[in-house]
Amino acid sequence: MSEQAAEESARRQAMNQAVIDEFRGNAGVVGGFHAQIPLLLLHHVGAKSGAPYVTPLAYLEAGDAFVLMAANGGRDRHPGWYHNLVARPLAAIEINDRTIAVTAREAEGEEWERLSERARQESQLFEGFESRTARHIPILVLDPISA
Repeated sequence: MSEQAAEESARRQAMNQAVIDEFRGNAGVVGGFHAQIPLLLLHHVGAKSGAPYVTPLAYLEAGDAFVLMAANGGRDRHPGWYHNLVARPLAAIEINDRTIAVTAREAEGEEWERLSERARQESQLFEGFESRTARHIPILVLDPISA
C-alpha cells in the first residue's frame, strides 16, 4: 500500500470511528453531514483476514429487511464490506440502540431494479455515486435472523 493510500485509509478509519462513537453515544442519532441520512452500524468479518469490522452505512428499510448500496462513494471498486458480506453473509447491525443478527444476500434482477430506483428517489447521494462510476453498484439486502 502506498503512503498516500495508507494515509487515506487512516483518515477514513478515524472519520468512521467518530461516527461510530457519536452513533453509540446518542442511540443511533448522528449530526452534521449524516444528520439527514439513516445510518446503521454493520458488524462484519474480513473475507481474507477474519478480522472483525464495524462500518457506519446509510440504509433503506424494505419491510423487515435493511438495504445497503455498495456505492463506495462512486469509486470504481466495490467497498471492502461488500466483499466481506459476500464471503461471510452472517453479520449483525446496530440500529438506534439495538443489535440485530442478519444474513446478507445480493439483490438481482427485478429486486435490484426496484431497490435502485427507490434509492435514486430517496437519496441524491446514490444517484451522484452512480454517475461517477461505470461499474454496476451492487445492492445487498440484510434479512434479520429470527431468534
